[in-house]
Formats: sequence, C-alpha cells, structure tokens
Amino acid sequence: MTAIDKIQALDHIERELILCLQSAGAALMELSKEKTSQKATETNVNQFLKSLNNVETKLSEQINYLTQVSTGQPHEGSGYASAKVLQMAWHRIQHVKSRIKDLEECKMRYIQANRMQSNRVGQNASSSTAGVML
Repeated sequence: MTAIDKIQALDHIERELILCLQSAGAALMELSKEKTSQKATETNVNQFLKSLNNVETKLSEQINYLTQVSTGQPHEGSGYASAKVLQMAWHRIQHVKSRIKDLEECKMRYIQANRMQSNRVGQNASSSTAGVML
C-alpha cells in the first residue's frame, strides 16, 4: 500500500466515524422525544454499532500496520531528536541563568543588609562613646 492509499484509508475511517456519531446523535434524539419510535431507535442504534465496529476494525488494521513498520528509532533523515535535545538544553541554560540572577539579587540584599547593620552598630557605638566622653 502506498502512502496515498493509507491516507485514503484514514479518510474513510474518519467518514465512518462521522456516520457513527450521527447515528448516535439520531438515536439519542429519538430517545429524547416524548413518543419514541422503537423502529427508528433500533435502526439508529444498529447503524451506530455497525459503524463503530467498522471504525474499530479499520483502526486496528492501521495500528497493526504502524506497529509492524515502526522501529522505535527516529527517522534517519529527521532532525527532530536533535532539535528536541537542543531545545531542552536551551531551556536548561535559561533556567540556570534565571537561578544565577536570583542568587545575585539575594547576595546584593544580603550585602546591603550587612552594611546597614554595620552602620547601625557603628553609629550606636560612636553615640554611646560620645555620651561617655561628655
């Protein structure tokens, strides 16, 4: 099967899924009426179940195909894995820069607090010695 055949198969599955949802909606609409038609409800429910079975079968076929052809390795021509590694490294660098900035700010606040405390201690010491000298 070619890629176009696979895409067409997926398109058919999508149309079948739409039919399935429409049948389910019609069955629910019929059930929500005051006077429900058992025949109409059964027809819609049967169509829903038939469509659902078709979707399940066709999707299982697609999944089995993909399981057989996939190796779990990135495509040799793909740069996705390398791009993802690069992106994650960039995010780590940005995080480290952010943490360094936070630490620098914390350091500056600590230094300022120590200077203010030293100035207060120095002022208190000089004012108490000035009072003793008088």
